[in-house]
Amino acid sequence: MQQHDRDAAGQRDGSPTGPAPASAPVSIPDSVHVLLVEDDEAIRRSVGMVLDRYGYQVSAAPDGLTGLEMFREGQYDLLLLDIMLPHLDGIGLCRRIRETSQAPILMMSARGDALDVVAGLEAGADDYIVKPVDTTVLLARIRTLLRRATFTRPPTAGSRPADDGLLTFRNLGVDTRGLEVRVDGRPLALTPTELRLLLEFVAAPGVALQRQTLLRKVWDYGWDGDSRVVDLAVQRLRKKIGAGHIETVRGFGYRFRR
Repeated sequence: MQQHDRDAAGQRDGSPTGPAPASAPVSIPDSVHVLLVEDDEAIRRSVGMVLDRYGYQVSAAPDGLTGLEMFREGQYDLLLLDIMLPHLDGIGLCRRIRETSQAPILMMSARGDALDVVAGLEAGADDYIVKPVDTTVLLARIRTLLRRATFTRPPTAGSRPADDGLLTFRNLGVDTRGLEVRVDGRPLALTPTELRLLLEFVAAPGVALQRQTLLRKVWDYGWDGDSRVVDLAVQRLRKKIGAGHIETVRGFGYRFRR
């Protein structure tokens, strides 16, 4: 049963911190539906209240199995998952969701523990945020993920695609206009993050790209972004398109092979 959390809640450990932006809520599409899976009722209510204030439709679940059931029964534009959940933890839930969906996933980690973060990103999450949740950061991360999930744009400046936008790299085909990817002629499902990352690579084949450059262009991070996000996204992308396309430039970043 879906639960729309609108009630205010007192601050507890892990609840949103910092003042909400003083400006009026920004305009977002009416149809944006967020599934929030969090076992702490106070955090669930407070995060739901913040998102509701900014115009998001929020459905909430108190545990992983309930969240999985709600996900299968509904349609969601973004998923916000706590890592530590009863019955089915956030890592397992993320993996189950990724079996059928490429929807953006933002994980919440209580301590930003390296193992939790790595496990979440390896399971297919697009990004993570550390508790206690900073309201401004949470809203910014959600907006970024939604922009990434819906973006359509011409190839990045500097690329030289054919007039139809089709690029071919051995067995890999990338349609930079239709935003479709094929491996050995077969369509390949990529998450919005993986697709945008691949587009940055194919726009500059043979060019070494710094991790921080990729953080800025793909994740919209400043210089304080976590490079593990890039490394694990590249790792997932390699598994899907083939390891030979992306080379590691030790101590610097990555290079897409011509």
